[in-house]
Amino acid sequence: MSQPSASDLALIESELKGKTLLVYWYFLKSPTSAVGVRKIQRSLGFSSPSVAAHHLEKLLSLGLVEKTKTGEYFLVQQVKVGMLRFFTRMGRFLVPRYLFYSVWLTTMLIFYIIFYGRTWDAYDLAALIFGISSSLILWYETFRLWKERPF
Repeated sequence: MSQPSASDLALIESELKGKTLLVYWYFLKSPTSAVGVRKIQRSLGFSSPSVAAHHLEKLLSLGLVEKTKTGEYFLVQQVKVGMLRFFTRMGRFLVPRYLFYSVWLTTMLIFYIIFYGRTWDAYDLAALIFGISSSLILWYETFRLWKERPF
């Protein structure tokens, strides 16, 4: 399937909120499996199958999922809109992109502390202040995004 245009992405972003986003997130976690209305309803704790069906039909009208003849839905298009821009796939998991930067910078800081002698001069203090503050900021942003994820 072709990439959606800017106007299509704007429409998708405006519609992909709340429970519809929860359903889409569910598909993103396991993009190769087809699921039915009842499975979505039970997995996401919706009050009735009609709530799940409404949100699945919304995703169908946006062109993000397709429906089989047996009534199951499957993901056909992955878009990065809204909060989804800040997440990337690692196997079955969607993790904040900042996680990679956090791990990388923290690893570099640990190597610096372990392998370079501390002379406590201005350069050493600047490197430590920069490394520690940058690591803390990135870890804060990573956890903030993780807490705000829709699912």
